[in-house]
Amino acid sequence: MKLFNFYKNTFKHGIHPPEHKDDTKDLPIKQFSFAPVFILPMEQHIGGPSELLVNEGQEVDRGQLIAKANGYMSVPVHAPVSGVIRKITKVPTVSGKMVTGVYLEAFPYSGQEVREGIPLDPEDASKEQILNAIQQAGIVGLGGAAFPTHVKLKVPEDKQCDVLLLNGVECEPYLTTDHRVMLEQSDDVFMGIRYLLKATGAKKCIIGIEANKQNAADHLEKNIPEGLPVEIRVVPVKYPQGAEKMLITSVLDIEVPSGGLPIDVGVVVVNVATSAEIGRLLPHGQGIQERVVTITGPGVKKKGNYLIPIGTPIRYVLEEVGISDQISEVYLGGPMMGVAISNLDIPVVKGTSGIVVYTKDEVPDVQREFPCIKCGSCVDACPISLNPSKMGLLSRVKAYDEMAETCNLMDCFECGSCSYVCPSNIPLVQRFRIAKSIVRKRKAKAHA
Repeated sequence: MKLFNFYKNTFKHGIHPPEHKDDTKDLPIKQFSFAPVFILPMEQHIGGPSELLVNEGQEVDRGQLIAKANGYMSVPVHAPVSGVIRKITKVPTVSGKMVTGVYLEAFPYSGQEVREGIPLDPEDASKEQILNAIQQAGIVGLGGAAFPTHVKLKVPEDKQCDVLLLNGVECEPYLTTDHRVMLEQSDDVFMGIRYLLKATGAKKCIIGIEANKQNAADHLEKNIPEGLPVEIRVVPVKYPQGAEKMLITSVLDIEVPSGGLPIDVGVVVVNVATSAEIGRLLPHGQGIQERVVTITGPGVKKKGNYLIPIGTPIRYVLEEVGISDQISEVYLGGPMMGVAISNLDIPVVKGTSGIVVYTKDEVPDVQREFPCIKCGSCVDACPISLNPSKMGLLSRVKAYDEMAETCNLMDCFECGSCSYVCPSNIPLVQRFRIAKSIVRKRKAKAHA
């Protein structure tokens, strides 16, 4: 296996938070039980919400299309179970916003088989056919961003994709979803690569994996299909190595310019779980109905990696795995880039890679914030060499435009490294999220 200057090839700065992966990294993926009622928001991805095709009281089969894509920057929604559409109304989401959705009551005695669709052969299909099939399957980035995959794969006419880079880093603490997918679904990962190479026009694929998943790297290396141009590269363990720009720097020694995208340097980055889903669904013409989720944390009794139907309420998930009586916080995603939820009646969605439950012993009720002491720890930690200290001071006086114009605020991808190392407990990344949101709204208003 090619280690290519193992200790040299990585990005600058970054941090090393405790990994907390030992509880689940060796646990095989298990099928999760089906909830009595599923909650399906029409906004599960970046872009336009899906457009409903069903009515209240209508019976649907598992895998059936229940909402179509509403434009190019949108994807469909498929029924995760066979059942009855009980209600179409506003449903809660992780953002706290109520959006249009459905409550789907599962048939209690259904075998929950998924109907076969029209298969797509990667060898015979055109780029356009593959991109359309990925959109119609409802596939989005499963690493957490939930960006429509067909949009990411569409290479602009004035650009060229030289390398397809598969992201198997999974640097977020606690999460082992991608690790288990690489070990247990390698055939699907490689089949997905066939579609991805054809769709992007890339001549080769490189899979980047952190050194704490050496068994996954060895497994993939051993099982690369003959003739498939795939290379495995192992990189040092460091957070946030899984961010696209950081992984490109680590694996290819290329820096994506400020404000630029990976395709600007000839690269398209796709999560390994997304590749596996493409490889699993397109040969059968099916849509996504479930995904692998790591359920872990000090407050969980039955930790593990579970194949969970999309739309399963978080409350039902926690009841099934068992939780501590002293719960303090529940995160969707990991503790660094995930979101603490205030409502257990929201569902698992396409972008849910993990559910992490903390008790009061790990998360105190109140964390006092102190003034910035100008220590520079956040500057040393920032992987893209921003000045979080200065931006934090500007955010206090709501100088958001200045943050964007002089501090490159919009380059921040909210990894949380600055907040993690801050000795004053200043919620820097939370302030940057607010600032970015305000800057975007102001630009949109000015453009309109």
